[in-house]
Amino acid sequence: MDGATLLLDLALIAGAYVCGSIPIGVLVAQYTGGIDPRTIGSGRTGGTNALRALGRRRAAVVVIGDLLKGVVPVLVARLVVGQPVVEVLCGLAAVTGAIWSVFVGFRSGRGVGTGVGTMLVIQPLAILLALPVFVIVILSTRYVSLGSLIGSAALVPAMILIWAVASGAVPPQYLVYTVIGAALIWVAHADNIDRLLHGTERKFDVRQLSGRTSSGDR
Repeated sequence: MDGATLLLDLALIAGAYVCGSIPIGVLVAQYTGGIDPRTIGSGRTGGTNALRALGRRRAAVVVIGDLLKGVVPVLVARLVVGQPVVEVLCGLAAVTGAIWSVFVGFRSGRGVGTGVGTMLVIQPLAILLALPVFVIVILSTRYVSLGSLIGSAALVPAMILIWAVASGAVPPQYLVYTVIGAALIWVAHADNIDRLLHGTERKFDVRQLSGRTSSGDR
């Protein structure tokens, strides 16, 4: 690897971290006159807390933005370099930025939306396989955090299954990324895990999806 290639790779990774760090929930609140999601609920900037603070329509914008924070850096790395290891490093950098954003005091979201975005580029079939787990856990328990934890963990066996069926189409770096990415999301949910163990975790109110419990869209 020559110096120019190394510099390009490092620039892509640094750019991925900056992209992941963009606090979409905070920006949407600022530009629409909504409640800063950092001031209520979990204090996080991701989609679930944005739903509490901003209502369903603006929360949808936050979710899309968080997905793009993962899609764009990995897709750029694929188009510019085309090396799985660089894609993986950019994915990890984006998720790290989404969890520990340089723009909001290194405390922002949980990295779930951005992590899903990275996987939509790396291996979308794994998302399709793990999605039912995520949905079923949330619907049966009403804990979004538990759904995120179990859903991210489900990506690992999903990727192993895809690799076993079509190993030639799945670089080993992608398998490693799935494990490390899921671990990052679990670390970001440390406080949720503690509340789940002690029975004090906040349950998701499905009425928020209809806008009946939030003034964010009014």
